[in-house]
Amino acid sequence: MTQTSDRSSVRRLIWPTIATIIVFAILCSLGTWQWRRMEWKEALIAQVDSRLKDAPIPAPGPADWPKLDLAAADYTPVSVSGTLLNDKEAHFYSALMQPRGPVGGVGWFVFTPLRTDEGWIVYVNRGFVPEAAKDASKRLEGQPQGRVTVTGLLRRPEQPGRFQASPNLVTNQWFAREPARFADAAGLPADQVAPYSIDADATPNPGGLPQGGETLVTFSNNHLQYVVTWYGLAVALLGVFGVYAYGVVKRKR
Repeated sequence: MTQTSDRSSVRRLIWPTIATIIVFAILCSLGTWQWRRMEWKEALIAQVDSRLKDAPIPAPGPADWPKLDLAAADYTPVSVSGTLLNDKEAHFYSALMQPRGPVGGVGWFVFTPLRTDEGWIVYVNRGFVPEAAKDASKRLEGQPQGRVTVTGLLRRPEQPGRFQASPNLVTNQWFAREPARFADAAGLPADQVAPYSIDADATPNPGGLPQGGETLVTFSNNHLQYVVTWYGLAVALLGVFGVYAYGVVKRKR
């Protein structure tokens, strides 16, 4: 009787055991993948923190664009000289809740194309302006004429999210950092516009606006909690299976 019961218990546990092994392997692989992502993210954060202390280098020109890794170059200190095309600025919506300067709240980052001394164009995020100063006519003092030199951080473009608001070309309102689309809307030649933009540093602009130096250098790093979650589920699965298997054997006996 005991041997028959044991064999019956084993048969009842075959498929639950197989399913448990498969799910356990999946949960562990997800935990391992998140662990590797955490290591990658921590290395990236350390790299960017170190890069921010570097001296600015010349902004990459057209010869460098085809081989430029925008993700790897993100937050690189650069400098460039040329003339601002103030009549073609784009306005990027932002809610600046922790400003480094005196101005914050709901407003806009002003992206102005700069025609470099070499002739190519790069969009410069000159800084933040409040809603009341979105219209360039209300901050004429902050629109320098003639040659200027901009120092700041190279920034890669953004891909708009699926549920992100679409730009309003009539009111010149944008919700993602898209220099290629800025240029297209402004009628600038696409082959002359850099695939990146530059966030200007905190050097004061005449009149105080736009307010530069507001680049938010942060990275979400939630991978550790995901590691704990996936490995925790794997351990919990083993516990549940152990209780189930014990119940099956005990009932048969």
